[in-house]
Parts: sequence; C-alpha cells; structure tokens
Amino acid sequence: MEQATKTVLLCGVGGQGTILAADLLAFGCLEAGLDVKVSEIHGMAQRGGAVTTVVRIGEKVESMVSDLGCADIVVAFETTEALRNLPQLAEGGALIVNDEAIKPLPVLTGAASMPAHAHETLAEAGALLVPADAIARSVGNPKCANVVLVGAFTARLDIPAEVWEHAVAARVPAATVEANLAALAAGRAFALDQEGK
Repeated sequence: MEQATKTVLLCGVGGQGTILAADLLAFGCLEAGLDVKVSEIHGMAQRGGAVTTVVRIGEKVESMVSDLGCADIVVAFETTEALRNLPQLAEGGALIVNDEAIKPLPVLTGAASMPAHAHETLAEAGALLVPADAIARSVGNPKCANVVLVGAFTARLDIPAEVWEHAVAARVPAATVEANLAALAAGRAFALDQEGK
C-alpha cells in the first residue's frame, strides 16, 4: 500500500456484518503497523437500516472524516447501498460490491421499486461484483459473506495474508474461526482471479 492515507467506506444494512468487517479491517491494519481511524453511522441498523463505516488507514491519519468523492475504496454489502454510496467514491477509486440486492420494506409493500439498471450502473463505475453470499455458502457458513468481502478487499492492500488470518482468528467467535478463515481466503482468491482477467 502507498504511504498516503487511504479512505475506505463500508456500507450495508443492519444484520450484514458491516461493523465486524470494519473491525477486521482496522485490526488487520493496526497489526500491520498502520495508523487507523474509524467512524460509524448505525442508522436504524437493528431494523435493516443503512450502516456506514469509514476506516482511514495510513502511516499517520489525522482525521476520520471522509467527504463526498473522497473514498479510495467503497465496499458495499449489497447493490442498492452501493448505488446510494457511489457519490462517496473518489475518481479512480475501487468499488467492491456483494452481488446481492436486499429489498427494503417500501419495495416489499409495493410502495417503491428497486433501482433500475443497477448492474449496468455498477459496471460502468468499475465495480468488482463479488458473489459473496454464494461463496460463503460454498465454504460452509452463509453468515460469512461479510468476511468474503473483507477477503476481496485485502487483495487491494500490500499486507500479507497471514496478518488478515490473524485478525480474523482473533476477532470472530471461536466456533466460527475455521469457516471465517475459509471465507477470507475464498474472497481474496476471487478478487485476485478477477484482477488477473
């Protein structure tokens, strides 16, 4: 990773593990000797509302604030949140998106509809669409989709895989360590494979 401070925005809805993912990211970067600042907005997370976390990392991070158009990497836990947070992405920034759409209550009741052409818009923005839910199921735990996305993210940083493995082993419940390590490795492998194409 370059020495300059990087801003990472993680966005999803309550229950997707966005906050744990931010914790893993922050812990791994601290383990790698970087300075880290974290800011969270929980919204109505308990009810499936938006959850946004900003993690800033670098040699010396002065502030946890991120303005519009300043996120070097946006990690979105579902496509609608990815679309909503596109204005946060810096020019030339990276967009990593779980290829899953969660229908909010207004859509389920028929009062609203899902955004049209979501995949096309995300593709135009250069998104890496990760089938995180499917990958999590394939490694044995559908609740590990958040760690699949962390794995995909780690492919963007010059930090050894062992650091991330240690972060996961130290921060997730003991009974889920094996599944989460598998999810981490699978997400990283997917991202590296897509970058190679």
